[in-house]
Amino acid sequence: MSAWLGRTSARLREFVPELWSGAWRWVLVAVGVIAAVYLLLDRAVANGVVTAAALAVLLIGAVLTWSQPMAIALMATPALLITERLGIGASGLTVSDAALAAGFGAVVLLGKRGFSPPMRAMLWLNAIYQFASLFAVIVNPFPQNTAEWFHAWLLVSGALVMGYGLGRAGLARTAFLLLLAGSALIAIGTFGTAVVQLAAGDFGAVYPVWPWAMHKNSAGGMLAFGVFLAYVNPQWARLPRRWTVPLFWLLLGALLLTQSRQAAVGLIVVLLVHNLRSGVSRHGVLIALLAIPGAVLVVQSVIDQIESQNRFNSVYQRLDWIREVYALVKHEPFFGQGLRYWYVHPTANFQPPQAELEVLASTGLVGLLGFSVMWVGFTIVLWRVNPMFGMLAFGSVMARIVQAQFDLFWVSAQVSIPFVIAGICLGAQALHIERSEGAPGFWQVRSNAGHRKTASAYDRFLRENTRG
Repeated sequence: MSAWLGRTSARLREFVPELWSGAWRWVLVAVGVIAAVYLLLDRAVANGVVTAAALAVLLIGAVLTWSQPMAIALMATPALLITERLGIGASGLTVSDAALAAGFGAVVLLGKRGFSPPMRAMLWLNAIYQFASLFAVIVNPFPQNTAEWFHAWLLVSGALVMGYGLGRAGLARTAFLLLLAGSALIAIGTFGTAVVQLAAGDFGAVYPVWPWAMHKNSAGGMLAFGVFLAYVNPQWARLPRRWTVPLFWLLLGALLLTQSRQAAVGLIVVLLVHNLRSGVSRHGVLIALLAIPGAVLVVQSVIDQIESQNRFNSVYQRLDWIREVYALVKHEPFFGQGLRYWYVHPTANFQPPQAELEVLASTGLVGLLGFSVMWVGFTIVLWRVNPMFGMLAFGSVMARIVQAQFDLFWVSAQVSIPFVIAGICLGAQALHIERSEGAPGFWQVRSNAGHRKTASAYDRFLRENTRG
């Protein structure tokens, strides 16, 4: 009996510490969630539910960081889709921005050091625009201007770094699945809102109200990224077709319900480019069947709005805004009115509805030159990347600039998501090359230039993964 008690006591002494070593993380999560709910919901903070949920998710990621360094970045990935404002402070920070900042910080602190050549090129191109727009910050000193300069950098370079860290850590598949799951949630909310509208006899554009309220163009833009991701479904991502095929149709149907013309045009363009480049003839008919009626509907919708002579519809409203912005540009042609000038300008209190026009009004001709260099450079760099990794990155980024020819550009989630996808692709490529070559990372090549084996591996990478 005493021997049995001794063995039992010994087992308990081993079991309890082992149990606590894993359980303490979840105890901390539970305490954190309870605290978030109490502090935010009980005290009636604006958007308390969304804020509490976001903090709880990031807290889970922080706890799991002990075993998975990229846990915070991974948990932040689906939160990039949430456009609701956090109810903390007066900054108007969105959940998407907070998640991006958390994911970027996690990669910088805990991710592997160094970047591949395409990734470095992307970061330098963004730095060119940031330098060009810095003159607008200096000439127009107001708080929103300075804050937006850092925000714009985070939306592009920060998103690239976050995505690269996930892809480099071998988490591309999980990150893509989380993005698709979040997109599917938006699609379900879009269908639900559409059912309510149709029951009331409203056949207009759908503005989803669940899981959070969204503008049709915001929902349409993010659904378009999901459609393209599900359609391309790169082999290295290992996304099961039994999920991606139904998801493709679900997201596409929701996109059509939003009637977001710019999102539809952007998607059609990148789908056509993808199929022409890859020569996938079996999908050519499908894309044609989608593109032709889609283009007809977009053109017909614009014609109907023009013929209606309704001075308050989207077409005439945009024309009025363009005229007002042009008059504004004439006063400050070189350095612009400052980033987010519509927050402080006494009369021009709207964001210009076109990418280059917005940049011209905000940062002047100097900023527009930097913006043009950045986007031309992005196109060249991603086009030269091996299509196995580069096509998804190229299409996602290209879809965004096409969308922005007809609507707002600097909108948090719609800018960060395509660059996160591009970063994931470049990180996954870097991981694939390192594993297949058995060589040091790209960033170590220069310091080991004397080793022919390393240099030859790098040369093979350039030959096999670039074009032109």
